[in-house]
Amino acid sequence: MLAPELPIYDAQPGTRPRGFVYMRVFGLALMVFYIGGSIAVDPGPGLHGREPFVALAIIVLAVSLAVSARRVLMPPGVRIGALLTVLAASFALIGLQGDQSSAIAGIYFASVLGALRLPRRQLRLVVALAIGGGVLAYSLSVDHPTGQIITILTGVPPWVFVVRVMREMRERQAQALCLVEELRESRAAQAAAAAEAERARVARDMHDVLAHSLSALAIQLELARVLTHRRGADAEVTAAVDRAHGLATSGLDEARRAIGALRGEELPGPERLQSLVDAFAEQGVARCELRTEGAPRELSSEARLALYRTAQEALTNIRKHAVPERVEVVLAYEPDGTRLRVRDHGTGAPVAVGAGALPSGGYGLTGMRERAELLGGRFEAGPTDDGFCVELWLPA
Repeated sequence: MLAPELPIYDAQPGTRPRGFVYMRVFGLALMVFYIGGSIAVDPGPGLHGREPFVALAIIVLAVSLAVSARRVLMPPGVRIGALLTVLAASFALIGLQGDQSSAIAGIYFASVLGALRLPRRQLRLVVALAIGGGVLAYSLSVDHPTGQIITILTGVPPWVFVVRVMREMRERQAQALCLVEELRESRAAQAAAAAEAERARVARDMHDVLAHSLSALAIQLELARVLTHRRGADAEVTAAVDRAHGLATSGLDEARRAIGALRGEELPGPERLQSLVDAFAEQGVARCELRTEGAPRELSSEARLALYRTAQEALTNIRKHAVPERVEVVLAYEPDGTRLRVRDHGTGAPVAVGAGALPSGGYGLTGMRERAELLGGRFEAGPTDDGFCVELWLPA
């Protein structure tokens, strides 16, 4: 059974060595010269004497050259059959045209293309037939064949060797490129695995520390809320405990959502801004309303999370540090991006911006600004005439 032919190692455009390109151009020129020369010499193709046999040999030669030169993988045996046909037609032309024939080009063509595309055993067969058949054809058809014989014996082996070496170098280059690509993919997979492991670790720590602490705090505040109601505590005390219990419960929910996000669950986005606004209003801090402008569009997961976290942090800061009468949350889908604005209106002193830190020592504004810059957006925060305004813009 014949072995399959060797594949073409130029899958990536622009990666073929120039030597292969030059060889292909040279080979095409050689084919044209070969066929043209076979037609031009005497006897050429015609209807008298040897001419019909010359015409038949040229036709067979042209077809076998076209088949053997195709740059596609062929079933086992097809290309070597075409190359052997090229040799047979070349030998026939030598016998018909004698020393006027240019058929020595066919011997070179078959040998070189065999070195480029055939397995070793098939290549040895083609080269042996090319040299042996060429020497025999010239010996039988030419009176003084010494020059042609020397040309075949000293020209064919070096060409086969050089082309085979180029072929093997190309194979090694392709294998090296494959190894580099596999290494790149392996490193990317390792980085992704390391990031996933780190997210899992952070999620576990948040669950074991933060979520447990908030859960215990929510239980204690629930107990305190029940006691204040049963014992008829002052209304302001009861309201403060109720608000504290609501904040602890909300914080616990947010911690669980953050843990879920770290574990690959769906991230919160603009569709949950209304729940933030409703929760803020239920806590009795101030009236709060959400307004959406423009046609909503699909956003990346990072942009969705940035909008949600910015609104959440802004409302938390208002609750902690301001005394507003009204809070306005605006989500605007603009042609070139998405804008979120959270503004409070009231008589209380606005929140100081400083270097990005909050008066409580937190770094909420800094975190929002860094999140915006990572996404190529802008973040602005500062006092207004009657309150404080936080604005986030993300590119479309």
